Amino acid sequence: MIELDFEINSLKSMKSYPNTLYAKGDLSLLNRPKVSIVGTRRPSPYTRQMTYILAKALSSRGLSIVSGGAMGVDAISHQGAGVDNTIAVMATSLDIRYPRVNSKLIKDIESSGLTLSQFPPTFRATPWSFILRNEIVVALGDFLIVTEADLNSGSMHSVKFAMEMNKKIYVLPHRIDESLATNRLLEDGLATPIYNIENFASQFGNAVDTSIERDEFFYFCQKEPTLDSAVSKFGDRVYEAELEGIILIENGLVRLI
Repeated sequence: MIELDFEINSLKSMKSYPNTLYAKGDLSLLNRPKVSIVGTRRPSPYTRQMTYILAKALSSRGLSIVSGGAMGVDAISHQGAGVDNTIAVMATSLDIRYPRVNSKLIKDIESSGLTLSQFPPTFRATPWSFILRNEIVVALGDFLIVTEADLNSGSMHSVKFAMEMNKKIYVLPHRIDESLATNRLLEDGLATPIYNIENFASQFGNAVDTSIERDEFFYFCQKEPTLDSAVSKFGDRVYEAELEGIILIENGLVRLI
């Protein structure tokens, strides 16, 4: 475990930047495009399946999945992403793997992905630490997906943070008597439904061949930078990647193929 000696730009959208942040794992995940996925600890079979497929589809496009390490939707999101492409933000200190039922998953994320916490060693979870954890989860992501949630749930705290940060909110569609909170968001016009996971994920590019090394250049291009900024950072590699068919240069922008 290390204490970070640098600021994470995306966390500057929080009401107050954390006084300290501790990390275990691969800090390069912070530089990748990220999406936050949250939801109930007791998901329906439909939500379990769709959350896993959604996290996997987005991860295969190079987006890192951020969630809170809890039971239910959080754990499924981490698993769908793959432990090497996920960030778990903890409501405890990093020397405590909580909840215990997810201890192996959290250990695997520590080894191959990234865990973060703003709490010092030996700190155990409290009701307010979950709320602070949720704010970091939302701030890290470029947008928020809520796959299932009840009214007055912790996930709705996350929705509130997303609104305050002007982040777009997506939800899975549910039947009228299920996931009342996400249905309310749709009714109020505050969220966008995901009707087709593959179509939704495809807006972030094609699924990536896992045999291609995902290095800093890959994740930089995932953000569709300008050609000038790409050449300034990576030089001739930009044009080599174009010849290899890895990227497309169009209208002054660089896109992954």
